[in-house]
Amino acid sequence: MKTILSTKKLSLSQMELLLNAGVSLVEYNAIKIETVSFEAPLKIENAIFTSQNGIKAFFENGVRSSAVENCFCVGEKTKILLENNGFQVIKMTEYASELADYLVKNHKSEAFHFFCGNIRSDEIPTKLNKNKIPLEEIEVYKTTLNPMKFKRNFDAVLFFSPSGVRSFFTENEDIEMAVCIGKTTASEAKNYTDKVVISNATTVESVIAKAVKTLR
Repeated sequence: MKTILSTKKLSLSQMELLLNAGVSLVEYNAIKIETVSFEAPLKIENAIFTSQNGIKAFFENGVRSSAVENCFCVGEKTKILLENNGFQVIKMTEYASELADYLVKNHKSEAFHFFCGNIRSDEIPTKLNKNKIPLEEIEVYKTTLNPMKFKRNFDAVLFFSPSGVRSFFTENEDIEMAVCIGKTTASEAKNYTDKVVISNATTVESVIAKAVKTLR
């Protein structure tokens, strides 16, 4: 039986996708997420979220969705979580670079608040600053690496963020295959291995499906 290591603990339905495909699973959280306190304006015209962690931290700090007029986000699951909590999502893209390009092209005269973690990609701040679009970054959560050494080989390792990649390879070396949630995570994985496969969509389910298909 093939065995996969997930660098993120999966939900029951996600685990079943692997088990039903006859694949054994080992899982752990390669990174730890900690909400931090922050101050936000009473009214926010345009908010940017690039992860579900940012949304959860936003609410844990007591800010209401009614404080935000418009949202722009990265990832389908992020969009769903925003809409389920009463936010109006104007635009969703698969990658931060695509969202940055969209904002520059379509909202150049507006200002934005970016709710992010301490480790975030540079695409949005760099692109908006270069085009003189006002952007205030508000750190709402902290990501720390949670390295773990494995004394066995896996047929594939699932990665869901560049931070997760760095955490795994802090204690581990060569692997059979890295299955990554998108181009940004894959780019980080390629710093450690040339055995990299990218999911068709930026969802956990798509990473699982790509792994199962590739291992057959």
